[in-house]
Amino acid sequence: MPEVFINYRTGDEESAATMIARDLARRFGDERIFFASRSIEPGRRFPAELVRAVEDCEALLAVIGPRWAEVRGADGRPALEAEQDWTRREIQTALDRGVLVIPVLVGRATRIDHAVLPKDLLELADCQYRRFDHRNAESDLTALGDTLARLLPELGEEDRDARAVREQAEVKSREKSARDNGHIRMRTRDVEQRVRGGIGNLNGDLSGTFVNEPQGPVNTGRGHQYNAPHFEGDNTGVQFTVGNNSSTVHQRFERQRSDDGR
Repeated sequence: MPEVFINYRTGDEESAATMIARDLARRFGDERIFFASRSIEPGRRFPAELVRAVEDCEALLAVIGPRWAEVRGADGRPALEAEQDWTRREIQTALDRGVLVIPVLVGRATRIDHAVLPKDLLELADCQYRRFDHRNAESDLTALGDTLARLLPELGEEDRDARAVREQAEVKSREKSARDNGHIRMRTRDVEQRVRGGIGNLNGDLSGTFVNEPQGPVNTGRGHQYNAPHFEGDNTGVQFTVGNNSSTVHQRFERQRSDDGR
């Protein structure tokens, strides 16, 4: 069932009405936008289809250009004055039913003057309008579609543009998350490679000199370093260091004496 009915006057701004109908159909789906020249199938009864569509719609867009009130009928009188004028009947039906009616002023069209309206359409002049200009077609169509999506929640659920924006944002979010996780893993591996091994357990801040996986003699101070020779035994000797870390380091081994003097 079409939610939006596109109302326009032949001889005024058919091209603007066509552009509006086409863009809304692209955004919300063909079946949700009624545009007489596209929505009525061949062989269908034109009057009955128009009445049914306007009675079932949730919003009517009255496309109004500079000549909307000036176009004349076959009798030479303004078409708007004829009670059987379809443009007039569609708007009147929508107003009588309490349907949302949004005038769309095209180009140089100005706000509707009460004086040019028949009595049953006077309410149209009080309806808040939107503008459409061919020079700003893209932004004006976007604004009109956004308005309908906001005012008609069921239509908004079918908003393909909003869905595309959400999907694009989700893709960017996943890509950013993947990049961030990749950086974290790289930093973690780098830290693990730098900190692996070392002397004893590391706790707190690394505020001094940290020797990572030493493979040979290490002297972290000034002066000479003497290393103990290789020794064999039962590991009962005592190793001690004479001096401090700012001069020569000497190491020697003594065997502990046992109580029995051996």
